[in-house]
Amino acid sequence: MTDKIVRIGVVLAGCGVYDGAEIHEAVCTLLAISKAGAEALCFAPDMPHAHVVNHLTGAEMAETRNVLVEAARIARGRIQPLSAFDAGAVDALIFPGGFGAAKNLCDFAYKVADCSVNPDVAAAVAAMRAAGKPIGALCIAPTILAKLLGGEGVELTIGDEADTAAALEALGAKHRVTVAGEVVVDQRLKVATSPCYMLDSSLAQIAEGAENTVKALIALID
Repeated sequence: MTDKIVRIGVVLAGCGVYDGAEIHEAVCTLLAISKAGAEALCFAPDMPHAHVVNHLTGAEMAETRNVLVEAARIARGRIQPLSAFDAGAVDALIFPGGFGAAKNLCDFAYKVADCSVNPDVAAAVAAMRAAGKPIGALCIAPTILAKLLGGEGVELTIGDEADTAAALEALGAKHRVTVAGEVVVDQRLKVATSPCYMLDSSLAQIAEGAENTVKALIALID
């Protein structure tokens, strides 16, 4: 690496754990990037939420929301549609978790191993792989990488949830059981993942997982 500022793309899946990006994970990721002296560039697909959840009651709400518009709440408005993503403009890419990663960025929450990935997400990951640049994912977001990179035998983690791990392995991924704050690094494919809220973790442990993942990504940059 040179002394240039490292730029890390952050893909958000909306705003809110039950239907969008997990806010703690997203903010801890942005904080970790800032603490590392890097710059975050936020992206989100310009698309409707799969559904909207009342985060007070857990009940589904009869309304529609846009993933990009909702994600802009976390990014303080500094966000671009994922369709505009350019792998040449970033050094690494990371996906915070939250159910939106498995409902909006892909449909793993509904179809498990038969899931499909949003085309803009798939294109961004493909562009990063083609450029040999690292990709990170937190919590449930590694399901996206299992679907897209399972054929290459990507090594990753979602913690210790056996059924989800089995589904990822059915996609061709190699799952490793991990504890809070731990990161699995696939050196060959330049992928770093951490379980975050897939485990019963404290906010401090979420921050540790996000920071460790960001550090791992930066270490993978050529």
